[in-house]
Amino acid sequence: TESLGWHLDVHVPSVSPTVSLQCKILKCNSEFWASTPSSGPKEEFCTALRAYSSCVRRTARTCRGDLAYHSAQHGIEDLMTQHNCSKEGPTASPRARTPPPLAPPLPPQTDVHVPSDGPEVCHYERSLPRHSAPPNYTHCGFFGDPHLRTFNDDFQTCKVEGAWPLIHNKYLSVQVTNTPVLPGSAATATSKLTIIFKNFQECVDQKMYHAETDELPAAFADGSKNGGDRHGANTLRVVEKVPGQHVEIQARYIGTTIVVRQVGRYLTFAVRMPEEVVNSVEDQENQDLYLCLHGCPANQRIDFRTFQARAAESQSSARAKPENPSHGFTYQSAMAKCKERLPVEDLYFQSCVFDLLSSGDINFTLAAYYAFEDVKMLHSNKEKHHLFERDTDMFNAAPRESNFGLLILFNLVAISLWTDLCYLCL
Repeated sequence: TESLGWHLDVHVPSVSPTVSLQCKILKCNSEFWASTPSSGPKEEFCTALRAYSSCVRRTARTCRGDLAYHSAQHGIEDLMTQHNCSKEGPTASPRARTPPPLAPPLPPQTDVHVPSDGPEVCHYERSLPRHSAPPNYTHCGFFGDPHLRTFNDDFQTCKVEGAWPLIHNKYLSVQVTNTPVLPGSAATATSKLTIIFKNFQECVDQKMYHAETDELPAAFADGSKNGGDRHGANTLRVVEKVPGQHVEIQARYIGTTIVVRQVGRYLTFAVRMPEEVVNSVEDQENQDLYLCLHGCPANQRIDFRTFQARAAESQSSARAKPENPSHGFTYQSAMAKCKERLPVEDLYFQSCVFDLLSSGDINFTLAAYYAFEDVKMLHSNKEKHHLFERDTDMFNAAPRESNFGLLILFNLVAISLWTDLCYLCL
């Protein structure tokens, strides 16, 4: 609904899984979308908007802690103002209408030089000044238990339970929701992922992509597979590589490629992005809150070197029982299993061993393997494909100069921060 100036089917992951199971805000969103006329008198739209507002109010008790609920509240107020709708007046039951047809699937393309029907500004490299240096592309990855490779090639293992932002800049925002791998475990893995691409000149409409366990869509939340109705729409598109397992989102207007996978029960994320786009941060005061930029806060990091050393030591004694025997892997068997997929004993190999010992889930072997495959595809510097302990501050427990104090408080204010994000980027 471009004419409305706001996408009304936005779903943002909730911080509280319990609240999310009870909250019915998505039903209100879908009913409003189904009843909203694509054209016609303003009165019809205002009537549908009042019905939507009434539906959202009815969910207040169960949705009060849900981020999508707060986003919907802001969106309704914004639309009421934009269209001069009165809050008092008739409401209407949703009238089902036929959704617009999906855009035809597009062949996979990753080269930013591939032509489309869009103007020059919608192709990142072609929009750069003549004779300028080629852009420097950077990479961020998030996978497994979870492990984070930042845009600066720092490699960390983190707890970060709940909702955390990976990226937030002028062009897009990415948030993950992590849940415990085992009851009572400090190790978590990604069960939800939300990406919001913001409006950009004559290129693309705002689009939202949402994935969660056992639901890896081949389209944006509104059912489309490209950037909308603008001239450069095809410079943003979703390409399904393997149904239900591997999706690639190509945003050529900002020179960005995103890879989302489901491996076992959990999601992995990888991105290739120009340094200029990475650093286009709007909220300078809170920029440390974005994990791909500055990593996980010190109090959220796990030193898996110590964990693995204890596991190896426990098995060096003939009388010692295997570490976490109920998980099914000893230190030696975890090493052997990871070696099958990751022959080089780099940090991807080490993360694989850690995940098998901490969870016993053999799918984490594939998560590490595919994370490394994505690095080879997305990272522009071949010499940095493999990372080793000596190459990273992964085990440095002390905070860097960045203001990590803000990060300690992040989970306490995640709802208000993400609500503002959803509202401001619309």
